[in-house]
Amino acid sequence: MSGSGLRFALITTFYPPYHFGGDACYVRQLAHTLVKRGHEVDVIHDIDAYRLLSRNPNPDPVSEPAGLQVFGLQSRLGAVSCLATQQLGRPLFHGREIAGILRDRQHDVIHYHNISLVGGPGILGYGDAIKIYTAHEHWLVCPTHVLWRHNREPCNEKQCLRCILTYRRPPQLWRSTGLLSRQLHHVDAFCALSHFSANKHREYGFQRDMEVLPSFIPDAVAEPEGIAGDPVPAARPYFLFVGRLEKIKGLQDVIPLFRENPPADLLIAGGGEYEAVLREAAGVSEHIHFLGKMQPEQLRPLYAEALAVVLPSICYEVFPLVALEAFREGTPIIARRLGPFPEIIETSHAGLLFENRAELEQAVRRMAGDSEFRHAAGVAAEQAFTHHWSETASMRAYFDLIRRIAARRNRQNVLDVLENNGQFTAQQAEGHPG
Repeated sequence: MSGSGLRFALITTFYPPYHFGGDACYVRQLAHTLVKRGHEVDVIHDIDAYRLLSRNPNPDPVSEPAGLQVFGLQSRLGAVSCLATQQLGRPLFHGREIAGILRDRQHDVIHYHNISLVGGPGILGYGDAIKIYTAHEHWLVCPTHVLWRHNREPCNEKQCLRCILTYRRPPQLWRSTGLLSRQLHHVDAFCALSHFSANKHREYGFQRDMEVLPSFIPDAVAEPEGIAGDPVPAARPYFLFVGRLEKIKGLQDVIPLFRENPPADLLIAGGGEYEAVLREAAGVSEHIHFLGKMQPEQLRPLYAEALAVVLPSICYEVFPLVALEAFREGTPIIARRLGPFPEIIETSHAGLLFENRAELEQAVRRMAGDSEFRHAAGVAAEQAFTHHWSETASMRAYFDLIRRIAARRNRQNVLDVLENNGQFTAQQAEGHPG
């Protein structure tokens, strides 16, 4: 190990610019946060997997800070490499390269994220370090990752073979071999991003306890300065939806409410395969505005000025970063009473829940018409973000987890580094000065 910090390996299937959404963004912000705090970070991800699933095989590159090294795995066999991992649960084509990186770089912490196509369960035995696994989806218990049964409804009973065939994917052979169960002992801590997700893993037979590790986004560094990108109607207040335009995100249940004489407009930031259906549902309504995909710096002012952010997912989310992006700007949410959202609202007191069209309409009209309630919810949102889901709060929990594992495994070098560079000690984690 060089320098005064720890050396981390973050292993994930997707990483920007070769990615599709939230889990990759989380890994990148974690990598940047660790580097900013004086640690060295290596990211190992699978370019083959991205190119197999994407229509844009060569996205524009992204810049990374000093102290962060990215290893993008590629094979001449491409799709064959991914299929082998998907079927066998092992990095058949990239295994030697991954093992070499972990051996040569001598990491203190290996943090697994979405490993479905970068290595499967077989990769959990690679390397000798403190090992953490964060579940960004439900892949550990669900072949489709999302507990969305038969591509039409939330899963409440396992029908895995029939379900995976509905998705037109080959069944994963390794799931019938006990491979995952045999590999679990290699990992020191399995983490979920919400109590809901941890409970779902337990309900569907996952054999290890899961610790809830708070999700996070970086703390705000500057006030928003106007809306960037395409002009947005400013004459009327608005509600905001941010996310991929897919059926499971539930926006089709929201649009009808805004077609005629709503109390405010609906702004939709994002793109996806379901966009044409949603645009048809919106018709020519002057109250619904599709903004397309937007960059984070464009979204911040949209969050800040919205009456509320609408989160109508009909699937089991794990913990959407959109909720935190809203809370950081002091903006409340309106969310479906499903998945982690009851937990988020109970913790934050920063929004309203709904189950049906009548409750959604009631929530929208209250948020639009009751300025006192909306202001109180916005204050609660910002306070909850600071206390529970800010970079500072999440990193405190993260390094306390590492400290506890290091103490249990007698990794004195890790404990020494955490103490010497001022990372969160046990006393600090408990709220006392270190």
